[in-house]
Amino acid sequence: MVKRTILLVCGWICVVLGMIGAFLPLLPTTPFLLLASACFMRGSPRLNHWLLSHPQFGPVLENWHRHRSVSPRVKRRANIMMVLSFAFSIYWVPLIWHKVMLLVMLAILLFWFNRLPVRENPPLSDPL
Repeated sequence: MVKRTILLVCGWICVVLGMIGAFLPLLPTTPFLLLASACFMRGSPRLNHWLLSHPQFGPVLENWHRHRSVSPRVKRRANIMMVLSFAFSIYWVPLIWHKVMLLVMLAILLFWFNRLPVRENPPLSDPL
């Protein structure tokens, strides 16, 4: 019971952060929604179904769960947001070694993310 409650609380926190991230450029949406889905899968299948059938978030999550891939649109947006947020951080940090560390982290993140398979989002599944 305690584990289920913790999973539900963490899932809802991730959903809220993901929704905020849809509007704020420095907060990523998709990773929070993936975490929320993982928490809901273990804590509440009903909430996981709700998240997977959501008109905006469902196709992205379903594409990831079924094919371990992202759509070209999601990939393009994520690349832009990563570069912009890291550029902002690099601009504001005063020490050169911080700037270099951020550049290396950005390069690694972009390399990893752009190796993910690309696939169009499938249409939402019809609930039973």
